[in-house]
Amino acid sequence: MATLTRRDLLKVGAVGAASLTVSALGFDLAQAVEVKQQLRIAGATETHSVCPYCAVGCSLIAYTRKAANGSVELLQIEGDPDSPINEGRLCPKGATSLQLATSSRRVETPLYRAPGAKTWQTATWDDVLDRLARHLKDSRDHTFVTIDQNGNVVNRCEGVAFAGGAAFSNEEGYLSAKIIRGLGIVFIEQQARV
Repeated sequence: MATLTRRDLLKVGAVGAASLTVSALGFDLAQAVEVKQQLRIAGATETHSVCPYCAVGCSLIAYTRKAANGSVELLQIEGDPDSPINEGRLCPKGATSLQLATSSRRVETPLYRAPGAKTWQTATWDDVLDRLARHLKDSRDHTFVTIDQNGNVVNRCEGVAFAGGAAFSNEEGYLSAKIIRGLGIVFIEQQARV
């Protein structure tokens, strides 16, 4: 007959207490094994990417699978644990990056609402960019200051502000700063600073 030592009794008691605690919290161990066998990302293709939200450069892993109709289906996005930058962790914005691509509320075309209208209409990119350029030039023309109150030459535009995106690369940041400063805009802000 096997003898039960005090150490064996403590082990059995600890395992029993842990099982009761887990089941009391609503976890079914049999169900957990079943879920583990049917992982949503099993057999999916791993693609490494970078979070688009800020300039930190957190690494992401995107899991994709070819759908029955031949299109690629995005299944999951999570932090890359091998990244020295974020070590698998994501901020709240990065954690929602899956919704950036799969949200049913995502707008995929430019929309325009005329002054006084109650509904939005779809527009082409060419129309929207032309309209944006026209409004930018009109605002600059109306608010450009060449000489301040003290008689100093300032050549600045006080009616337009620029807010840069934190996902800009160095080159995009350099180019946008040159363009904005070339237009005389003095109110410049960068989202990465926030």
